Order: sequence, then structure tokens, then C-alpha cells
Amino acid sequence: MTRPTGFTGGTFDRADPLRSDAQRLAAAVADPRARLLRMQALDPELTAEGRLVWGSLAEVGDEDDLVFLGFIDGVPHFVAVDPQAPPVVGRSPAVFRALEILPADEAANYAAARSVVDWHLRHRFCAVCGTRTQLFRAGWGRKCPVCNAEHFPRTDPVVIMIAEHDGRALLGRQPVWPRGRYSALAGFLEPGESIEEAVARETLEETGIRVRDIRYIASQPWPFPSSLMIACIARADGDEIVLDRNELEDALWFTRDEVRAALAGDPDARFIAPPPYAIAHTLLTAWVEGD
Repeated sequence: MTRPTGFTGGTFDRADPLRSDAQRLAAAVADPRARLLRMQALDPELTAEGRLVWGSLAEVGDEDDLVFLGFIDGVPHFVAVDPQAPPVVGRSPAVFRALEILPADEAANYAAARSVVDWHLRHRFCAVCGTRTQLFRAGWGRKCPVCNAEHFPRTDPVVIMIAEHDGRALLGRQPVWPRGRYSALAGFLEPGESIEEAVARETLEETGIRVRDIRYIASQPWPFPSSLMIACIARADGDEIVLDRNELEDALWFTRDEVRAALAGDPDARFIAPPPYAIAHTLLTAWVEGD
């Protein structure tokens, strides 16, 4: 069963061949229907109805670079990158308020734009020789004018998982989260690791729980700044938690009924569930339903 996750279902036709076709790209930029995504730093501007705001390319600054996002119903859509803007640190409360009301397809379109703009702000210099790089491939790469090295937007794979034992799910919490929130464990894949190996390692490191029989549930692009969340469920060999407090504030076992109550927003639930746009919410739902 394929489960939809937050930040998926975008409507861009990314039109990859156009990215290397200067003539077609110029025609897209010159198209009077072309639209520009309005953002403040990396936060989206929203209409009164809670949808993304699109302006015209006349709003592009003289020094701004353009990234071609794709076509929607034949209309080219872009986002601008200010080459002098500093990288954005952290996530504003405004972006999470926006994600609570954006339709799923618009959240996915925004996530793509946010991730690629954030990458440009953080990767202005060549990793090989240190020279300032220039956009190419319609903004889906940067090229060094000195050594000709080509650099492309990266996506970092992250495993996010539930360990289950005796009808209960193991969840943890970080101290920066809202009081009472628990969620699935998570961690970055390391070089030379499979998904299954990363699930087992991260679960053991953070909670002392050994797992096996790891199964994949779903994936999600996560634009903070640019990760691919890979959701899994694993079977635990035991239930004695040995907490790594450098990673987690707490970890507890929860029954299906307790998880179900949290997902339903029950005020008497034992914990607060992650928000619906987070894949942890999808993962908990899959576990409750017995996937």
C-alpha cells in the first residue's frame, strides 16, 4: 500500500531537457505568463485563502538569479535567488504555520523551491578550488569558472523508524520540541551503510534497543534543508531502554491505543503526535493500522 506523505504530490513538470537548452529556457523566461514564487527569505507568502503567491518576472531584482521550477499547465514557474543574501539559519514559526494550511500539492511545490534556493545560498563557492561558482542548468547546478567542476543540489538520506515490541511502539523526544511531543527515532545514513543497517544502528545508539526484520513503509522529501526521509518499522528483540541523552531527552513505549489517541488529537492522550505533514505521522498511522 502506497501512503501519501507531506511534501509529495507536487504539480511541476520539471522539464529536465529544457535545463540544458538555452533557447527554450530563454523562451520560458520571455513568456508573459511566466510566474515567480514570492518568498521572504525562505518563507512562502500566502494568499488570504492560504495558497502560494505567484508574481511576475518583472519583480526579479537586477542581480537576482533565476531557477526554473517547471511548468504548470504549460506556464513556466520560477523562483529567484539573491546572490548576496546570507544563508537562512533555522526555521521560522511562520513556515510551520504556513504548512498547517497549505494544500498538499502547493506544500510540495514550495518544498522543492525552498530546498533548491537554500542550496544555492549555502553553496556559492567551489568545493574543489574555492572560486565563486555560477548557476547553470536553469538553476539546478552550479559550475566553477576556473576548474570547471560541476556541483548539483544534494539530498541527504535520513532513516526514520519505529521499533515495535509486544504490541508497543518505541518513540522518543528531543528537548527542542513542544512539551509532550513524541515521535519516531531518526538519523542520517552514513557512507557505506544500507537503509536497514542505518535503522539498526541509529535505534541501538539512541535507545540501546536491538532491532531486526526491518521493513520499508514510505518516503518523504523534507525541505529543512533538503533530506529524503525513509520511514521503516522494525521488530525489537527486547524493551529495556538505555537512553543516549546527547540525542534524546526521553524515549518510551506506547500501545496502539495510546498512539491512536494521540493521532486523533485526544486532549487526554499520553503524548502529542507529530504534525500531519511530517512522515512520522504517516509512519505512526501505518503502525496503528497494522501495515
